[in-house]
Amino acid sequence: MTRNNGGKAAILGGGIGGLTAANALIRRGWHVDVFERSPALPPTGTALGMWPAALDALASAGLGGGVERLGVALDRGAIMRPDGRELARFRTRRPAVLLSRPALLGLLAAGLPDEAVRLGRPAPPLTELAGYDVVIGADGLGSPTRDALFGPDHRPVHAGIAAWRGWVDGTVDTATETWGAGALFGITPREGGLINWFAAVRAPAGTTGGVDDLVARFGDWHPAVRDVLNRLDPATVLHHEIYQSPPLPSYVRDNVALLGDAAHAMTPNLGRGACEAIVDAATLADLLARFDVREALGRYDRARRRATRLLVRASYAASRVTTAEHWTGLRDAVVGLATRRGA
Repeated sequence: MTRNNGGKAAILGGGIGGLTAANALIRRGWHVDVFERSPALPPTGTALGMWPAALDALASAGLGGGVERLGVALDRGAIMRPDGRELARFRTRRPAVLLSRPALLGLLAAGLPDEAVRLGRPAPPLTELAGYDVVIGADGLGSPTRDALFGPDHRPVHAGIAAWRGWVDGTVDTATETWGAGALFGITPREGGLINWFAAVRAPAGTTGGVDDLVARFGDWHPAVRDVLNRLDPATVLHHEIYQSPPLPSYVRDNVALLGDAAHAMTPNLGRGACEAIVDAATLADLLARFDVREALGRYDRARRRATRLLVRASYAASRVTTAEHWTGLRDAVVGLATRRGA
């Protein structure tokens, strides 16, 4: 093992994965430059579930306890039918923590010196970054870094899902997902006296979705869903088409590493996208502190590529089950039976 006492890293992208990597590397004695084309951190965004592995990774990056102080701990949930009948109820051994994207990004940015993050400055081409020991592509779903390494054939593909997200005033003490035919609707707590909600439907690429479409699709579901729909502010509703990454041949090439959505975009059904970006970042920083760059990147690829590819596949499978269009009665019966046997 070669102990690396510090080097110089360019991080391309100032999102969750990029800022986590910056914190973790600076804590280990590295000089870091984060390039982010947006002039400011985004002020809006819905709640993200931070699972235990992500909380531990944040602690290793020097940010332990911050998410727990700001967010809402959650250890219980339920799956329901559109008519309000409960299919299953579950609890987790260790709570997840729900925190909105703006709050999480603010926490990550607060741990960094001002000169480390270059907001409003797009990342230079890789050919202009020769002065850095390592380059980290944390530039998201449309990653130019991934395109430069592996070409357009490895861009994320449409997952057959469209989604809405938003928040309303109020509080809930549990998370629920309601599964219908070809659609789901979720409700969770969020910090600040707010309720987070999300909805998804089976839909081909290019499908538009306004608030009227949302209400038409879910307006006859059970009272908790209707209550959210009746109180939402259209200005806070976000609509997205969902994409997932095809398998990449590697997450590294030369001295460049990909992390987060640039490497393994996944459907949101397991709530692991942001968590895995954080774990990527902490893992990479730890390896760069313990090994020379070439060895560290090889170990990072071996540690993270197989694990995250399995999650991409599992999350897609979950999306097909939760938004199944046929045999929903059988699906619901199996879920209920499996939960009762596991109780």
